[in-house]
Amino acid sequence: MQSRGTACVKWENIMAWKFGNEIKAILFDKDGTLVDFDRTWAAINRKGALIAADGDAALADVLLLACGMDPVTGKTRADSMFAAANAREIAAHMVAHGSPFETEELMRRLDQTFVEGAESPWPICDLKALMQTLADAGLSVGIASSDGEASILRTVEVLGLESHIGFIAGYDSGHGPKPEPGMLLAFAAHLGLKPSEVAMVGDNGHDMELARAAGAGAAIGVLSGTGTRQTLAALSDLVIDSVADLPGLIAPG
Repeated sequence: MQSRGTACVKWENIMAWKFGNEIKAILFDKDGTLVDFDRTWAAINRKGALIAADGDAALADVLLLACGMDPVTGKTRADSMFAAANAREIAAHMVAHGSPFETEELMRRLDQTFVEGAESPWPICDLKALMQTLADAGLSVGIASSDGEASILRTVEVLGLESHIGFIAGYDSGHGPKPEPGMLLAFAAHLGLKPSEVAMVGDNGHDMELARAAGAGAAIGVLSGTGTRQTLAALSDLVIDSVADLPGLIAPG
């Protein structure tokens, strides 16, 4: 999947066949997949780092860098803590890099800050139209994120996707964190499907590793988030530019 050459076209044809015959549901990652990562989270992550630094701006920059975000550009590194980890993991990492808080206390503060971030998500594309297209094709849809469940739910509400999203799993939903397989296995069980009938779509390695661990029918990487073609290609069945390209993979009924 390094180019748009013959191999990529072949995989697109295989994926179209899978969507027409085997895949019955899609489990989406959220940040970087359905919503623009940097536009949605750069300011919130800055706020979280400043909270973790107890107001020390210099330490906040150290914590941002440690978690994968450039304090100057606001860009987040592929598969970094901010890109892939949950609030507990981020809190522990910040404490290890100088935050004066206890991990559990910082986790609670970060969780609240991340819920605030759910108020201003930047959709990757017209998500309502995309979800309707998927529904028309008979595909059920869920979200699995390293964000907390409350933040995911609020994002879905703000984007007006409540009628389309039938399943939500966050790191605190009881299914285990990414890249463990629990979120996808729970989604499949919720629908009465086999994991092989579910496609996982995400922007980082944790998403693809989750898909592999769960035995998903397809692992599709998107380039709209923090991941790159280089970081995603070896772990995925197919790499596409964004979720806006998914309708093109759905074979006619």
